[in-house]
Amino acid sequence: MQLTPLTPADHDATASLLHRSLVHWYETRLRQGARFGDRPEPFRIFPEVYEALDPGHAVAVRDEATGLPVGVCFIHPRETHVSVGIVATDPDSSGRGTARMMMEHAASIARERNQPLRLVSSALNLDSFSLYTKLGFVPHTLYQDILFNVPVEGLAGTPPARVAHVRAAQTQDAIRMANLEMELQEIRREQDMHFFLKNEVGSWKCLVLENENTGELDGFMVYSVHPSFRMTGPGVARDESAAAALLWAALDAQRGDATVLLAPCLAGGLVRTLYRWGGRNVELHTAQILGPVPQTKGLAFPTFLPESA
Repeated sequence: MQLTPLTPADHDATASLLHRSLVHWYETRLRQGARFGDRPEPFRIFPEVYEALDPGHAVAVRDEATGLPVGVCFIHPRETHVSVGIVATDPDSSGRGTARMMMEHAASIARERNQPLRLVSSALNLDSFSLYTKLGFVPHTLYQDILFNVPVEGLAGTPPARVAHVRAAQTQDAIRMANLEMELQEIRREQDMHFFLKNEVGSWKCLVLENENTGELDGFMVYSVHPSFRMTGPGVARDESAAAALLWAALDAQRGDATVLLAPCLAGGLVRTLYRWGGRNVELHTAQILGPVPQTKGLAFPTFLPESA
């Protein structure tokens, strides 16, 4: 098997592989394959977004006979780190070391850049968890995947006090958002912030919370309203009150729709607030790192697309 670049000509095959991989794993392990629908077309958003954001950085392992990918991996080099997006292998090609080959390639890129390698993976998938820890990854933060079916009339309860200071992000906020994430989470990805605000591929909305006394940013939250990918995140916040304000605003803007967000388990007060708003757990994910574990502050809310947290 050999690694080759993933190209725009592979988008349909990649979508099919992603769909087949997810349905197979969730159905055989959890009897939840139906979560991912019966068509691969919605999964085109993954290669489309990744190609637009990081052209040329996705890799594939291909079937020698057909030339079609039997494994795909999306890699994101950033100012402070390298991260891995979704990794998927064809169920019919399991046991051939495909995932390990792609992850070792990603690790080699991080080593060449002298940077840590980061990812977020399902805590329920012990196969991938074991692979990553065998490669030297260290889990450091656990997240609850919380699903919201936002009522048409909006969330129940009283809005958090700071919601009044949440506003739509503007183009000039990209650098401030990147600076805040660097301050709180020790990663910088200004490229991603500009990508969200340009909103040319996918369908992104961005919110920021300004401190009512100092005018500095206390948090930001991005959410996707694309019909193929409904998720709230990525985002960061200085504290739980800032996070609650941003999340209320993001959820309230998605009335009548469903969205999933990843909330840090250690933010117990916020998690209980999300339950009161109608959220329910559907899965667990863990952030892992190959390299020094950062000394973070505040709260982070990762996403699966683009996954460069």
